[in-house]
Amino acid sequence: MVQRSRQTTSKYLLARQLPERLPEVRWNLMAPQKCSNDLPDLIFHWQNTSVLPENMAEAQTGSRKTTLFHQEASGGVTYRIPALLFLPNQSVFLAFAEKRSSPKDEHAKYLVMRRGQKEGTSVQWGPPQALVSAMIPGHRTMNPCPVYEKETGRVFLFFICVQSNATAWHQIATGRNAARLGSVSSQDGGHTWSWLTDLTDRVIGDNLRNWATFAVGPGHGLQLRSGRLVIPAYAYYIRRHVSGKPAARRTRPHCFTVYSDDGGRNWTRGQLVPGFRTEECQVAELTRPDHSQVLYCNARSPKYRVAVLSTNGGNQFETPFLSKKLPETRNGCQGSVVSFSPALKPSETGQRANPVDSTHPLGVPRLTALNTTKEWLLFSHPMGRRKRVNLGIYLNTAPLANGSWKAPWVLHEGPSGYSDLAVCRENHTLLFGCLFESGLTTEYEEIAFRLFTVLELLNNTRGNVT
Repeated sequence: MVQRSRQTTSKYLLARQLPERLPEVRWNLMAPQKCSNDLPDLIFHWQNTSVLPENMAEAQTGSRKTTLFHQEASGGVTYRIPALLFLPNQSVFLAFAEKRSSPKDEHAKYLVMRRGQKEGTSVQWGPPQALVSAMIPGHRTMNPCPVYEKETGRVFLFFICVQSNATAWHQIATGRNAARLGSVSSQDGGHTWSWLTDLTDRVIGDNLRNWATFAVGPGHGLQLRSGRLVIPAYAYYIRRHVSGKPAARRTRPHCFTVYSDDGGRNWTRGQLVPGFRTEECQVAELTRPDHSQVLYCNARSPKYRVAVLSTNGGNQFETPFLSKKLPETRNGCQGSVVSFSPALKPSETGQRANPVDSTHPLGVPRLTALNTTKEWLLFSHPMGRRKRVNLGIYLNTAPLANGSWKAPWVLHEGPSGYSDLAVCRENHTLLFGCLFESGLTTEYEEIAFRLFTVLELLNNTRGNVT
């Protein structure tokens, strides 16, 4: 173990206090070449943010993407696995990602974050910060999955911490899990974070013996109308134990949820989704014609996306089905899904109100249908069948009907990977945020943000709305 000098320890403690003592001060985290296995020998640098415009960024609707995290060198330090959350009480976006020493999963290090202050139809992004409390010594932190609790205004950030020397495929091949379920929280909109809580034993318990590995998300979680907080997750379940045979041949990934009914004080694990292989997933809440709520889950699978519904908030799921309008890329890719109420003002559709004309210019009933409590779905995913290219935004105006996804709008042309969507409804105005991996030659070159309006969405899906 590397011994710290008294001076280094003092700098470490001082930097831990900087965000609370000096709110006008920026503090960054840099990892040196040498570090201990118990706690990285982190060096903190602070300086006035007003003289560092290169660390600020602004995004506006109708504009090009804004890069929030950029690969430092080809094959070198890379940012991957975006997660996006909107805080309506502060009009703030939180953008999360993994910082890695290379694009490889096993080279993940810790999570980073940027806060984006929304002002009208633009977002002013602050500098990046490292989430130093979201770490377990000797582990790498992966798969950010944030959720916002409206009653208290608290943000919960879930993730997994994986033993530094254990790859996902090694866990699957041997049937030996090396992941822990971690969580931190923030009461001040992401300015400061609590220390890590290890939820593995309380939430998963003895089930861990039958799991080769597991993960959450990645991407945002959800608070239901009932108040329940839902974290999407998946596990590689060991179907049977056969000595002398590779574990990979007897494991299958299945989605499940972790949820809380008391504002995040206690968490419970739901049951595994049966049937198809289902991996990285996200959930959205929908309203049925009888006004009952149903939880929709959209999951990664080998050839097509898999959808499945739950009528009890994610504790159990019904029989899953293939969404053949949502094909997977080769080897699959993570995707993001959100639901939103399509209650639109005439100004948001680009039309002037006309009490005589009851038909929306895009072919849907105007105010009668657009003001119902029923939701539509939005989904983001690369469109390429062979490669991860061309990030598509898919719209579904009849989510409970299989095969109702429409042709996508290409939000970004070129290499594209993981993404996360967020819905922003303020003062009767509807906007969407998308945080996504992209680049010129590979999808690992940057993580970018794009803000778009409901009018842009409808105009770019013109002729596809039913």
